[in-house]
Amino acid sequence: MTITVFGIPGPQGSKSRGRYGQLYESSKKVKPWREACKYAALEVIENEGLNNRRRIYGAAISGPVEVEISFSLPSPQSRKKIDRYPSRKPDIDKLLRSTFDGLSDIRVWEDDARVVRVLARKLYVGEMGALESPGAFIIVNSVWVNH
Repeated sequence: MTITVFGIPGPQGSKSRGRYGQLYESSKKVKPWREACKYAALEVIENEGLNNRRRIYGAAISGPVEVEISFSLPSPQSRKKIDRYPSRKPDIDKLLRSTFDGLSDIRVWEDDARVVRVLARKLYVGEMGALESPGAFIIVNSVWVNH
């Protein structure tokens, strides 16, 4: 399954405490990013006829999965041309967390605990291998287990 998500990738993980002790996401980008992931995945699921699998098996892809993902991030104005990769915030693990939660919400897989292998990278928009606007290019494959 190949999913292209457009939008500013939002890192999930850092929480802040409110005035009365309640926890909330520090990044305002998390919720819109998770929603973008859900809608992009839902479009792929519908186009590939995987809705029946979700109804019958509980997920579009069942069993262990591997994920390859390229995040395309906007280039900051302070970026030097020699900086080919975004080696600063947001952290790649926090980007994965928000993306995986969005894909779990729409039941691409049963749970993100089913992800057994990940290849992830951060790129600047327009660089080789990146999208032409902010977002992510995601490939999800089943991993067949032989007993």
